[in-house]
Amino acid sequence: MPALHVAQINFLPAPEAFPAAEILERWRCLVDIAEMAEGAGIRVSVLQAASHSERVVRNGVDYRFVDVGDAQTPAAVGKRCADVLEGIGADILHAHSLAFAEEAHAVSRCLSKPLPILLQDHADRLLPWWRRWGSWRRPYAAVAGVAFTSLEMARPFVAAGAFGPATHFFEIPETSSRFCPGSRADARTETGIYGDPCVLWVGHLSPGKDPLTVLEGVARAARQLPGLRLWCAFGTAPLLAEVRARIDRDPRLAGRVHLLGKVPHARVESLLRAADLYVSGSLAEGSGCAVLEALACGVYPVLTDIPAFRALTGNGRAGRLWPCRDPGRLAEALISAARSPLSRQQVRAHFDRTLSFAAVGHRWAEAYAQVFESWWRRAA
Repeated sequence: MPALHVAQINFLPAPEAFPAAEILERWRCLVDIAEMAEGAGIRVSVLQAASHSERVVRNGVDYRFVDVGDAQTPAAVGKRCADVLEGIGADILHAHSLAFAEEAHAVSRCLSKPLPILLQDHADRLLPWWRRWGSWRRPYAAVAGVAFTSLEMARPFVAAGAFGPATHFFEIPETSSRFCPGSRADARTETGIYGDPCVLWVGHLSPGKDPLTVLEGVARAARQLPGLRLWCAFGTAPLLAEVRARIDRDPRLAGRVHLLGKVPHARVESLLRAADLYVSGSLAEGSGCAVLEALACGVYPVLTDIPAFRALTGNGRAGRLWPCRDPGRLAEALISAARSPLSRQQVRAHFDRTLSFAAVGHRWAEAYAQVFESWWRRAA
């Protein structure tokens, strides 16, 4: 039997300022998901909504940039993508984001041979208007499969009756990571970070990441971990003034917390290699790319007890979990993790088994096969 041919479609338009090759460099998740599936024996074509038409073939994946510039409706966007897809054929449509179910449904309906649709969640939330009867119900009811990082994240959609009774649900990480472990001593020399333990934060200084609770947890943990140092790499920082004020007024934090600001992505790998622990205070995540990168580098993570992080750590087998907004429990988790962490080899082994390109690609291959077989069995 020939390999399944999957068309992965990203309906979020590519920025007009960049050519296709640069978009593929900037949007690593798009590329990584395609290459994971291709590595598992799936034939992959990627359709990317854009303001121009272009084709790039890279690492066995066929990328088609589809000009949807003047298409004003989901049906019009779907027709443009279907016109391109009709010429290359496919067995399954894999659409990025639950927000674009209507566009994916339009693609399938415009093809001469309708195809099963598999949606991939990307931190999508159930909006209040989805609970009312409306035009969204038919596209969602027609979906053959949906993938979430954790099946717990599907519960609000199921409770709202968003999907049909025949829809398959899959637990698949949102992406993976190309990072790998390296010498801690060399990384500390390169980056200049230190600590006993050396704790790293990578994430926005925003309410959803809850840095203020993390600072309080670090302050409390410092009583028993006097050598603890926290290093914060971040992008956007709406809470930066509050974070600085919190550090400056607390003698337990002053000189202990270091704000690195925005750093190049390649440097994040070096910072992770230098760290003993990784910490996150996220209140919700679609997956957690920085956590995936920490696990890929073998860094023991101390994470909030949310569905995505439970899934990534095997329900805490490869990390310490603490309740959201609870600095006392965070302090306990940091102290426990510093005193009895998993080794880097053990953390990386967990990543290789469950989160690596090979592991996630295998999950996609199984999901595609199940959706394809179920679809055509019902059609027959």
